[in-house]
Amino acid sequence: MSTPDPVADDLLRTLAPQVVGVLTRRFGDFATAEDAVQEALLDAAVQWPQEGLPNNPRGWLIQVASRRMTELVRSEQARRRREDLVAGQTPADRQTAPPADAADGGAQDDTLTLLFLCCHPALPPASAIALTLRSVGGLTTGEIARAFLVPEATMGQRITRAKQRIKASGVPFRMPDAAEWPARLDAVLHVLYLVFNEGYASSAGPELRRVELAREAIRLARAVHALLPDDAEVAGLLALMLLTEARGPARTRPDGELVPLAEQDRTRWDAAAIAEGTALITAVLPRGPVGPYQVQAAVAAVHDEARTAAETDWPQILALYGVLERISDNPLILLNRAVATAMVDGPPAGLALLADAPPALAGHYRLPAVRAYLHELAGDREAAAADYRAAARRTASLPERHHLTLRAARLAAPPER
Repeated sequence: MSTPDPVADDLLRTLAPQVVGVLTRRFGDFATAEDAVQEALLDAAVQWPQEGLPNNPRGWLIQVASRRMTELVRSEQARRRREDLVAGQTPADRQTAPPADAADGGAQDDTLTLLFLCCHPALPPASAIALTLRSVGGLTTGEIARAFLVPEATMGQRITRAKQRIKASGVPFRMPDAAEWPARLDAVLHVLYLVFNEGYASSAGPELRRVELAREAIRLARAVHALLPDDAEVAGLLALMLLTEARGPARTRPDGELVPLAEQDRTRWDAAAIAEGTALITAVLPRGPVGPYQVQAAVAAVHDEARTAAETDWPQILALYGVLERISDNPLILLNRAVATAMVDGPPAGLALLADAPPALAGHYRLPAVRAYLHELAGDREAAAADYRAAARRTASLPERHHLTLRAARLAAPPER
């Protein structure tokens, strides 16, 4: 039995949306193209570990997925012919191969076009975001469900309906005109934000980070910024990604153990990314109006500019989280504000905020994890250990679970004299 290859997995995740784009452009059928590419990815996951990477992985996927696409289209045509015959109608000829003028075009990267297609206003925002995370971000249905705090089955149905709706709409596969961008931009930015978050802190599995996923989100954010250089929220999102990813190299110890922000070696942070992100957010904040990505980028900049954890300007961060809560309905903001409140007004004040946590956070591991951290700051080792253990049971990320379990064990041990 072949073992998973992280390099091949990252390559497949990066190439998948490009291949979906090529097939959609050729055949004009996004839903079937996505299905065909998923089958090609399964073939690659089996064959590549055994036979090695092909010389042209992208071309290999396009070729295999095109064959699958043709098979799926012909199967669908055969089904329709049978239905037409039963109904006593003459079946219309349907396309089974790409038109002559759509010849290869395989060198073109259609990922950005695919991103805007999935975020078409014909779809409800939640469905558009879920579909894009699946088709562009390469996230599994389970990962997307966790990001939305809903059951996996519910998310699977949402993605299927979104694909069907795109197919029924007959939307052409092309970049939208400038006049069409505003209707799709919110969903596009939200998708890139979620893809980046999954890359920076994986929600499940053995890896703390999925570096290629974070890099792809940053690449696409740069592309959107190039299209809309005057949009403050686009710049804010790119700044947020750069300022956050800059800390990536310091997030683990040599043995792979997770390192919390306050304990990181800040000399390992990416100074160039911090400078770029800080310049972006400094330039757009005065323009107004201020959106949630700009505020989060400002928070990240305050953290990154502090030479040590002790020098962090927590009052400024607390004020920024107050602004963020007023303009965003993300329930996770409360957890960040609770930490900032604890650093400014003391742990009891932060714990008091957590007592009013909304139901959406009830099953999320970060609620007991933050509560544990505040109990630890307050010196309540027993309560902190219990909450760390509760958080460890809820997370599907193995590095997070190990880190939380280890903190609980250290607190449960007798304090050193």
